[in-house]
Amino acid sequence: MRLLLDTHVLIWWARDQRLAAEVASAIGDGANDVAISVASLWEAEIKAASGKLELDLDLAADAKSGGLITLPIEASHAVAAARLPQHHRDPFDRMLIAQARLEGFAIVTRDPAFQAYGVPLMAA
Repeated sequence: MRLLLDTHVLIWWARDQRLAAEVASAIGDGANDVAISVASLWEAEIKAASGKLELDLDLAADAKSGGLITLPIEASHAVAAARLPQHHRDPFDRMLIAQARLEGFAIVTRDPAFQAYGVPLMAA
């Protein structure tokens, strides 16, 4: 299974909180490819810098030590995100959707707005 963690799921995972048992098991299963997007790191740091999020973690280091894959933003991802229908206006979420579609990931999220894009999802 290939899983891409939404930003809130990445934070919950790093803090060891709120994850459904199925999700925690899937993330911890070494047979699965579990990834985070550079867009999620960017989003979390922007929110922390603006005071909207208390971030007492180094998400990039936690992801690396936890064996998660860091997914860079490629030109093809940027183009695909820009061309998505306007069901959801959050640019970070749109990037995750584009990356999941192009790279064959299911997105782990609690955000119902992802459903409009027909991308595979796992409920967090």
